[in-house]
Amino acid sequence: MQIDRRRVLIRLARFSSLSAAVVALTATGTAFAAYNVWTGEYTLTRQELEHAVGQRFPATLRYGQLVSVELTHPHLLFDPATNRITTEVDAQMANLLLQGVPIKGTLAISSSLKYDPAQRAVLLDNPNVERVRVDGMPAEYGEQLNAIGGVVATQVLNQYPIYKFKPEQLRYGGREVEPGAITVLPDGLKVEVRQR
Repeated sequence: MQIDRRRVLIRLARFSSLSAAVVALTATGTAFAAYNVWTGEYTLTRQELEHAVGQRFPATLRYGQLVSVELTHPHLLFDPATNRITTEVDAQMANLLLQGVPIKGTLAISSSLKYDPAQRAVLLDNPNVERVRVDGMPAEYGEQLNAIGGVVATQVLNQYPIYKFKPEQLRYGGREVEPGAITVLPDGLKVEVRQR
């Protein structure tokens, strides 16, 4: 078996150029998706994904004239076993009519992921409330809190873009490529790209 030396040299040159670009971007502190020329995959880091989700918060939602929910401090948890990402946020709920002390807690919403070609973006999809923890809240209010959490999940995170590809990221070697399978890793995402 003879190795095509020219192909190997071209790949090494491309890899060297990519490595130089990665070093330059790292030195400037810019977040980026790293492309692996050998596997044909982009790797998205926890840092850049949390930055993207952080753009959506703080968020304040009102339900009629009764309840206000303020969401802050998002944190991502990655679950490779279910291929889902969980967004955990601090929640503060207040009854606007009673003007009492706001109730504080946390809300965890897990989402699957999908690629939207129109936006060239990886989106959070099909969010589900995993848990609602409220300090000092009696258990009988759990159902109402889960209902509020469901509305929050739909309004705040459903179809939210967590990474947008630049047009040049979807061209390789003069050919157009498109994202395929999205895999959740212990500390980020892997997005496979394939030729159109």
